[in-house]
Amino acid sequence: MKIDNSIKTVGGISVSDDRKRADKSAGVNPNHPASPADNVHLSPLSSQLQAIESDLAHGGVVDRARVEEIKQAISDGRFKVNPEVIADRLLETVRDLIQFHRGKAG
Repeated sequence: MKIDNSIKTVGGISVSDDRKRADKSAGVNPNHPASPADNVHLSPLSSQLQAIESDLAHGGVVDRARVEEIKQAISDGRFKVNPEVIADRLLETVRDLIQFHRGKAG
């Protein structure tokens, strides 16, 4: 028995007929150009998000050489923790977050 792999219509309905029917049920008219209401508008934040995603994809956020340098210093026992610097930077981060949330709420 030979199996034919070509697409045939089933019950007089072809694949293109199904697409036309789906377009009609979705309100799509292939013979009518898109109206202004059909346009999509992206906010300026979308371009910022794209820039962040691009930076993340290209490793722009992490300085790999610095990470390796710190790893090596830890392994060699040369890495010194300065609690004052850590506390200062933690406080700076908290201040930035508070200002951000106040600006966002107002």
